[in-house]
Amino acid sequence: MHSDQKQDVRVHIRWMIRRDMPEVLAIEKECFEYPWLEEDFIHSLRQRNCIGMVAEHDDRVVGFMIYELLKTRIHVLNFAVQPSFQRCGAGSQMLAKLAAKLSTQRRTRIVLEVRETNLSAQLFFRANGFRAVSVLRNYYADTPEDAYLMQYRYRAEKTPATVPFNRITRLAG
Repeated sequence: MHSDQKQDVRVHIRWMIRRDMPEVLAIEKECFEYPWLEEDFIHSLRQRNCIGMVAEHDDRVVGFMIYELLKTRIHVLNFAVQPSFQRCGAGSQMLAKLAAKLSTQRRTRIVLEVRETNLSAQLFFRANGFRAVSVLRNYYADTPEDAYLMQYRYRAEKTPATVPFNRITRLAG
């Protein structure tokens, strides 16, 4: 293994609680040029359909996601992994947890916006099955930057065709 490669780590993903906020804010500031403020997190999490989750490793918060449950989709509002834990599988584990909430009966896709300049996030989400489906012009209030709307679609597991069991043939055998 090269010295610049990182080892995969297992994380525990759980609901975000108030006590997590200092670590979440620290990750947010490390990861984004235009970070959310504590008030932004509180405002989002007070919405009835918004959920916050954190990824923990060795009792430390190393990542988080804020998402809203809509009628037919899950909309990721904020997603970040502490830089020292990026490319270690923590973010992919969080996305897998989110994808597990999808089904053919209810929510069939996950959507999120990524800044056009955030190439590492675009590549990360693409590697995890997301596709850019449109460009949102002048999307951000803090810059005239565009965003890519990225989407992950639920795909039902392919079950092997079952061979019908004919017990009469077996008994006559």
